[in-house]
Amino acid sequence: MTNVLSQFSTATLHEALGRIGNLPSVIKPISPGMRLCGPAYTVQTMPRDNKILHRAYANAKAGDVLVASCSGFYESGYWGDLMSLGAQTRGLAGLVIDGCVRDADDIEAMGFPVFSRGLCIRGTTSFEDGTLNQPIVIGGVIIYPGDIIVGDRDGIMVVPQARIQEAIEKATAREAREEAIRQQLRQGKTSVEIYGWE
Repeated sequence: MTNVLSQFSTATLHEALGRIGNLPSVIKPISPGMRLCGPAYTVQTMPRDNKILHRAYANAKAGDVLVASCSGFYESGYWGDLMSLGAQTRGLAGLVIDGCVRDADDIEAMGFPVFSRGLCIRGTTSFEDGTLNQPIVIGGVIIYPGDIIVGDRDGIMVVPQARIQEAIEKATAREAREEAIRQQLRQGKTSVEIYGWE
């Protein structure tokens, strides 16, 4: 199912599921070409603390996407190149973090998908407060372990486990409708004509 979902854009999935499941628009890939898709391994950190993130990538399974909430504190670089290398070596599909990261050039060079609020050089502490693989909330969206996370240049979409098949079916139908519209546009019709807004 993950392989099928990865074929759709986040915008298509968002529309297909009734415009729900999108994380805050500020969370973007650190490099525009980065994409990810996989089941969520959720992490809750405390402000300025990242030790739990080290444990997260060590415990997550190959193919998982780490999804981290940083308790609303953004002025630290919670993740860097060494953690990216460790996670990539273990086969993780990427990181989505409601916070900042650092070492962006090195992470980009290794090709490990990282989606974050931005970049910050400020370091973190290591007290290991937080939770692993428990439900978290980012931007009003509840993310459960195992929900499918899809990321592209436009942003991040959360597909609940119970709606994966529905998402695939509705996204497929939507893409078929949009291709029909593209064909009409190529024939010279305007979108105003196609949608009957004249």
